[in-house]
Amino acid sequence: MERLSFEYPSSQTVLHRAHVGVVGSGDLEVLLEPSPDHLSRVTVCTSADGYSMTWKAVLDRFFLQYQGAVLLAINDFGATPGVVALRLREAVETGTP
Repeated sequence: MERLSFEYPSSQTVLHRAHVGVVGSGDLEVLLEPSPDHLSRVTVCTSADGYSMTWKAVLDRFFLQYQGAVLLAINDFGATPGVVALRLREAVETGTP
């Protein structure tokens, strides 16, 4: 089990929470809530050790496009980068009024 943390500057206020996905084989859960400042903070708990560079690449790409200030908690059980990107987009869409 590995725990990773990332921070990204953000410029837009987010007002809503979101919860998507489930912690299950090949999937992950994303919990999104508004950040109190102009930083997005991401915490990843993953069952797959040694993939911090892959997580960083996926999250870097996501935050190049998404500017909302959020706190993200990601609970992973072996999801592929494609599934991670999909769940992140779902969380943003669900959290947008």
